[in-house]
Amino acid sequence: MKKLSEFIIEKLIFLSGIASILFVLLILVFLLKEGLSLFRTVNPIDFITGTNWYPISDPPQFGILPLIIGSLFVTFGAIVIAVPLGIASAVYVAEVAPPWLRDFLKSGIELLAAIPSIVLGFIGIITLAPFLKSTFNLSSGLTAMAGSIMLAFMSMPTIVSIIEDSIASVPKSYKEGSLALGATRWQTIYRVTLPAASSGILAAVMLGIGRVVGETMAVLMITGNAAVMPTSMLQPVRTLTATIAAEMGEAVSGSPHYYSLFAIGIILFIISFAINLSADMFLHRSKKKFKVKR
Repeated sequence: MKKLSEFIIEKLIFLSGIASILFVLLILVFLLKEGLSLFRTVNPIDFITGTNWYPISDPPQFGILPLIIGSLFVTFGAIVIAVPLGIASAVYVAEVAPPWLRDFLKSGIELLAAIPSIVLGFIGIITLAPFLKSTFNLSSGLTAMAGSIMLAFMSMPTIVSIIEDSIASVPKSYKEGSLALGATRWQTIYRVTLPAASSGILAAVMLGIGRVVGETMAVLMITGNAAVMPTSMLQPVRTLTATIAAEMGEAVSGSPHYYSLFAIGIILFIISFAINLSADMFLHRSKKKFKVKR
């Protein structure tokens, strides 16, 4: 009876994995079916490198370079903010905090990930945008900087959790050997623990980037939604995800505008897939490298 139950569970897990792969492939096929229809009338190079996004003008212009640059501005700013804070927080939780505080902080970090993005968007509009407007004397606080700060806050739980797990997986013999050779606690963390967990840290950064790139509602609300070529972080921008969310309801089914939004979805799918694949490779390399033989 025990062997039968194990066999059933094993097959169910196998089928779940196959179903996940199948769903991803079906999503890709659906995006390709709709998105590639645009390129019957629009040159793919012009679509990616064009600087004008006027899908309902006459004639329509489908240039998504401002949207790509806007996404890069917001993503870069968020990572610059989130990575140093995430590494520092993970080191404190894993190496410095006492056990009772460590459990409390880990629970709090995990709870942050459960906050809906639309709630964070409202918080950004009410508090962050007016602060940036008054601080930098701007006409509007809804800028790429506001989006970066809010997305950094949203990506922190992912980054901190993965880095903390990577630090905890470093063999104790590494730390004990460093301390035995006369290194201080901070020297051990800086010169031994963090380099040993570098693959996991890089994987956390990659997953954080994936979280930021795929975010929709928060950036839709607090980045200004201006489809223009930005030149600084203090200008309104529009991201790829925000464009799909803002315009899909208005696009006529079967029109070039409709197909262009699916084409943007193809680009987002490729970016997200590449980021998550890279993170998975680095994470597995980290586990294999520091696996303790028993």
